[in-house]
Amino acid sequence: MGLPLFDVAALRALEAEAARTLAPGALMQRAGAAAARQIAQRLGTTPKAIAIVCGAGNNGGDGYACALELARRGHRVECFALAKPVAVDAEAAAQAWRASGGIVHDGLEAARSFDTVLDAMFGIGLSRPLQGVFAAAAEWINAQRSSLRVALDVPSGLDADRGSWVAGQPGVVADLTITFIAAKPGLFTAAGCDAAGEVVVESIGVELPGAQMMLVDPADFGPVCMPRARDSHKGDYGNLGVIGGGIGMIGAPLLAARAALRLGAGRVFVECIGAPALQFDPLFPELMLRSLRTVERLHALVVGCGLGTDDTARAALSGALAARCPVVFDADALNLLAQDVALATSLQQRSEASILTPHPLEAARLLQTTAHDVQADRPGSARTLASKTGATVVLKGAGTVIAQADGRVWINPTGGPALATPGSGDVLGGMIGALLAQGFSPTDATLAAVWLHGAAADRHRGDVGLVAGEIAGRAVLRLIELRTGESR
Repeated sequence: MGLPLFDVAALRALEAEAARTLAPGALMQRAGAAAARQIAQRLGTTPKAIAIVCGAGNNGGDGYACALELARRGHRVECFALAKPVAVDAEAAAQAWRASGGIVHDGLEAARSFDTVLDAMFGIGLSRPLQGVFAAAAEWINAQRSSLRVALDVPSGLDADRGSWVAGQPGVVADLTITFIAAKPGLFTAAGCDAAGEVVVESIGVELPGAQMMLVDPADFGPVCMPRARDSHKGDYGNLGVIGGGIGMIGAPLLAARAALRLGAGRVFVECIGAPALQFDPLFPELMLRSLRTVERLHALVVGCGLGTDDTARAALSGALAARCPVVFDADALNLLAQDVALATSLQQRSEASILTPHPLEAARLLQTTAHDVQADRPGSARTLASKTGATVVLKGAGTVIAQADGRVWINPTGGPALATPGSGDVLGGMIGALLAQGFSPTDATLAAVWLHGAAADRHRGDVGLVAGEIAGRAVLRLIELRTGESR
């Protein structure tokens, strides 16, 4: 299964429960030792110059404990105290560091160039924006581009639950985050994707209960990774309908439909409401362009790609809401749902599975808020929208969030800025639809499509130059690798 993610409240409870059975400061010593081990593995055997910037709380205490362990390994360590320790365990760790002969500077005035710089200012303990010496320290750490920049637990300034900067004030951007007890959702979405860098989880001996939030992993959509039976035919893999393509937007449903073919849908039917005379796709002649009313049975439907918001589009969406099959609602379908109470009510009343795939602005319209507010709490926004609509919600963006009405949430670790290209969302809708048409559960289909869509960008290995029409072809190569166990 994917990596479990825990919010701050749950982590505080886990930490308190573990501390009751351990000697004072034991968890801090474990954290310091674990961090030192991870850092030493990356630095090699040659002694290096290391700076550790410490705050007043337990995150600062982790920094002092780490300093002691790194010094024992032969590294030249200096601590920079931005405030006197106020936590009991942190004070004990600082005293142990000083007693060993360790150097502690008051503030950053003595700072110079170091091979490695550690952020041990706040971790998960920050509830206000970085200010004063702490904001200045974050700027100094970020400026050390030739150093290995390491954050202990969470980059200071980052909201561990939401992935946004606390009060919008940017903080530390790390190359490596060594996080303790369990992974935090904020490390994998929104600003956290860039701030955290590589994330390593050190459990420090704390056992975890079941989690309601996970990082998506192929193990989470195992049925999709199973090879097909040789004795099968296209009729076994479902009929998918794609409806969209208002005037001037015909490319959108074609991108979705082409992606669906790549991902294995048995038959794909396309209705372009703005071009009813269109009967042939020269690049993919396998597609069948016609009114979906002529199709005897659909096993899944994708609606909204380039649909428009006029009366014709509204009528098409109304028909899709009445469909007796799983439906993916994308793009203009979402805008219409946000505008029309009757349509939104029909969505809530659907008995078949519904999957919404909004970007932040579309989610904001559905939630009657702003895109800024959505981005400030991506997991919470996705969860709220899922509860409101009864649908599975795919909140697209850095660290795409998948939320279900039952409260379960996943964050997707694959993908990158190469996906910021026109038509990328249409392709994702088609991929989800293809897996639904093949009979996979809404959870499996959605998680698999989102993960594979991102993996296609990872295969591209660049942050620009990937066009939407290339995504599905790259994604299916990753799917084949998962099914065969072979790397291509």
